Amino acid sequence: MTDFVQLWVYLSSTPLFGLTATLVVYVLAQAFYARMAQAPWANPVLFSVATLATGLTLTGTAYPTYFSGAQFIHFLLGPAVVALAWPLWQRRVALRAHWRQFLLAALAGGGAAAISAVGMAWALGLPMDIVLSLASKSVTAPVAMGIAEKIGGIPALAAVFAVVTGMIGTLSGKYLFTLLGIGTDATGLMARGFALGTAAHGIGAARALQVDAEAGAWAALALGLQVVLAALLIPLVARLF
Repeated sequence: MTDFVQLWVYLSSTPLFGLTATLVVYVLAQAFYARMAQAPWANPVLFSVATLATGLTLTGTAYPTYFSGAQFIHFLLGPAVVALAWPLWQRRVALRAHWRQFLLAALAGGGAAAISAVGMAWALGLPMDIVLSLASKSVTAPVAMGIAEKIGGIPALAAVFAVVTGMIGTLSGKYLFTLLGIGTDATGLMARGFALGTAAHGIGAARALQVDAEAGAWAALALGLQVVLAALLIPLVARLF
């Protein structure tokens, strides 16, 4: 038992700990997700985050120690996002044909997300820095943090709101689409993917890619549009008010 404890102390203090723990937990979560026929509630990102957070808390492992190894995976996020351009290039004909509709849908979806969140928070009497942190909840976390800092919000809180929003959108999207009668033909997949990317940013786009390549491509487009539009418009609107 003493040898095991000494081994754990050594492993938990090395960069390999964060990398190995992340990979092992995600592979197991992905296997469970596949076994459950890709049910939304079995989302591997949700299970991985919950498992890793619980493990770090129970073992008393500091987050910087964990991240010193996990940053290798974090680095791959950049190339992964850039790679999302390829499925859009394959669908460039449809993109050119419907770019106006996509732009209007992105403006409407992003505007509804920001206004509804800020409006409800303000109506509940929450502190202004928290209200402002909610404005970018439907934008991917790194950009949401930058926007929050620019308009007087709390960057760390904005990241939390973004992750929670992404998980809620990913878990509820399939059921909402079914309830609204949005099908799984080409048009339906386009609508489903674009809606997930708009409301649930990167986590939603990842979910869409797991379900169908067509939906994933349009989710990637929505994710990119929200990043650009939110970064430009939310600080501008905040200055006006």
